Amino acid sequence: MFRNLRLVYITTKDRDEAKSIGETLVKEEFAACANILDGMESIYRWKGSIETDRECILLVKSTYNNLPHLTERVKELHSYEVPCIISFNIAEQEGNADYLEWLLGSVKKPVSAPITPKTKS
Repeated sequence: MFRNLRLVYITTKDRDEAKSIGETLVKEEFAACANILDGMESIYRWKGSIETDRECILLVKSTYNNLPHLTERVKELHSYEVPCIISFNIAEQEGNADYLEWLLGSVKKPVSAPITPKTKS
């Protein structure tokens, strides 16, 4: 059975923001689990300049059907103007099948109503 599981990579300004977003996503069942990796150094182009900052990585496990809602929720909670939210497919025929079943059972079931993206004011 193909379950369309996802690993979502999110960068945050610090550990506190990663923890707050991760806890919210798990509580609201948009994610089954959140992992925080602190102390990353990022080099990126922003508004014509090369920037270097310390950031924190938030990895969450979810499903394809929850991604639109998860993405909008992260954007509501995030301090960045344009937060990094990138989804990767999880190879479902590899790894611990029991864990993958747990992941699937720990998130919201598919929602039929589409979401309308919100803009920050």
